Amino acid sequence: MDDGAGEDRLSFLGRPLPPGFELRLVVLPPGCELPFDEADWRDALVVVERGELELECIGGSRLWIACGDVFWLRRLGLRAVRQCGGEPAVLVGVSRRGP
Repeated sequence: MDDGAGEDRLSFLGRPLPPGFELRLVVLPPGCELPFDEADWRDALVVVERGELELECIGGSRLWIACGDVFWLRRLGLRAVRQCGGEPAVLVGVSRRGP
């Protein structure tokens, strides 16, 4: 029986990437806030490898994401990414290498 936290979960950690792709790893300690810059995440598929995060939009709305969630940060109108759990949150983004 799969509990959602096992082998079927997408993870980019500990795997080689194909040529032409790069990995960005961000670790946010509890209570930490990362100002959002869309250019830092351009074209990236992002996985929450550990922890929970709050995405704060410019208009004030908030989205909550947790371990195992896969998403894209483009055109969300974000202001900040905030760690909201008791353990460090780990985000991994994979994108195509620039020219």
